Amino acid sequence: MSITTTPSKHALLVVDVQDSFIHAPYWSAVDEPKFRAHQLALIASARAHGVPVMGILHEDAPNDHGTQSFRASSGYVRFMEWMPTVDQVFKKSVHNALTDSGLLEYLHAQGITDLTISGIRSEQCCETTTRVASDLGFNVYYVTEATLTFAMTHADGTVYSADEIKKRTELVLAGRFARICTVADMDAIWAQS
Repeated sequence: MSITTTPSKHALLVVDVQDSFIHAPYWSAVDEPKFRAHQLALIASARAHGVPVMGILHEDAPNDHGTQSFRASSGYVRFMEWMPTVDQVFKKSVHNALTDSGLLEYLHAQGITDLTISGIRSEQCCETTTRVASDLGFNVYYVTEATLTFAMTHADGTVYSADEIKKRTELVLAGRFARICTVADMDAIWAQS
């Protein structure tokens, strides 16, 4: 008796790589060049292997008390100027890219089983999308080096660097919600799919 397996079908999610962040009060360009290089390399690898690239933009509701630059009226809810064209664009108003954006329905219609997560911010929309995707049954790959975040200050005054936040995100996602990967790892995984 032979066992039939369904081949995986991948998609790359590029979450919130948008001008809104550049105009947010916590923006720091310190890690942006390294992030940009990794994000572009990941997109190029996806393209080389025929993996569709889904671009996600975050747009707050007009009455949301968040950062003004995430409102449509700001004019900043657009991809950063260096971002290449994506295959599909979805807008979200919550921290994960799969709720009420149309993305989940699109992925199901396309038979996508495996998601690779990248974008901004590592511990917020990227991590939340990873958790939700895993709970919904997707195989998830989290490419930390193709995510960006910023230092944060705890209520007790402790400052956590972007690198510390990324390590914490890897810690809580690894083996539970996602496989932690590099751009090179994804290139090899996509090459075998």
